[in-house]
Amino acid sequence: MVTPDEADDLAAVHAQAFAKPWDAEAFAELLAGPGVFGFVAAKDAPQGLILCRAAADELEILTVAVAPDARRRGVAKALMTAAIAAARAAGSSQAFLEVAVDNMEAVGLYAGLGFRRSGVRRAYYDRGPDGQIDALVMRLDLAASNA
Repeated sequence: MVTPDEADDLAAVHAQAFAKPWDAEAFAELLAGPGVFGFVAAKDAPQGLILCRAAADELEILTVAVAPDARRRGVAKALMTAAIAAARAAGSSQAFLEVAVDNMEAVGLYAGLGFRRSGVRRAYYDRGPDGQIDALVMRLDLAASNA
């Protein structure tokens, strides 16, 4: 599991994956909060990360990021699988996440893990000059799935 001391590495991976990345301070603050945990996939350097928050019996996937040169190699799936296993071990019964409606690879990954669409957040992601885009809200019943 990641610690606030790894915030610089997390921010570096996030910057490779998103146009509006979170900075090291944001990661450190989140990781210092209650119920927040994450994992890093690394070889020589961090290749991907997942950050989650557990509250009551719910898991919220806050962010998943994979460096471009590590994509399509199972990194995101491994991170998601680790987070789901940790959530189950902690007694969570459901997991939620948001994903941009046009991120079809991620939507496919999440659907393959058992997540189902449960709503839409209008204009959720700010893409700067490209405007805003909706997010799908996806839910996983942890008790019923085999992810």
